[in-house]
Amino acid sequence: MIEFAIGLSLHLGLVNSYNEVHPHVRYRTENNYITGIYYNSVRNVSTYAGKRWEFGDWGVEGALVTGYPQADVVPFVRGTYKNLFIAPAVEEDKPGVVVGVEVKF
Repeated sequence: MIEFAIGLSLHLGLVNSYNEVHPHVRYRTENNYITGIYYNSVRNVSTYAGKRWEFGDWGVEGALVTGYPQADVVPFVRGTYKNLFIAPAVEEDKPGVVVGVEVKF
């Protein structure tokens, strides 16, 4: 299944300026393997591949993703509830969190 979405995010506990609008295209298999492309918080295009686990309205996604300055490929995890999401963030070795809403089309 192909999904099109726009994510809107807030970066909490971080001091730099980040992109808060994330167009997103995802392909999801019957077994909830995921791969996609999105415009990330540091204004780069990211690609990823991983897995999604669902528990009713709740979900957890784990993936490897490109497009961030820390390394060529970094781990990614986010929790979801319906169309809301939360993910950990790191800025200069200081922790933060990204929260947001994803609108699917």
